[in-house]
Amino acid sequence: MAEEKKSEKKKIPEIKPGMTVRIFQKIKEQNIKGEEKERTQYFEGMVIAKKHGKEKGATITVRKVSDGVGVEKIFPLNLPTIEKIEIKKQEKVRRAKLYFLRKGYKKKLKEKKVS
Repeated sequence: MAEEKKSEKKKIPEIKPGMTVRIFQKIKEQNIKGEEKERTQYFEGMVIAKKHGKEKGATITVRKVSDGVGVEKIFPLNLPTIEKIEIKKQEKVRRAKLYFLRKGYKKKLKEKKVS
């Protein structure tokens, strides 16, 4: 049984800065009666940083603009509540960290084909 758990490891796609990703995460909620409900919520945005490569503590920072307000979330890649990560599109970038997007970058990034 323990061997099945190890081989059943999540497949994490190759994520790079400039990619627009959709991260599906399981969330547990309690209602007024105290009953626990589990639902899946997704967060879609552009990856502006990837840190620690393929280590256990690897993280990605995802940014989106919601109602004119910038929202950033840092996701550990090995988080057990992450169900899957979908890659929506890939932009052409020349930097490893895209923190300049926080300051209101006016030009549009060019889209690359995702195979």
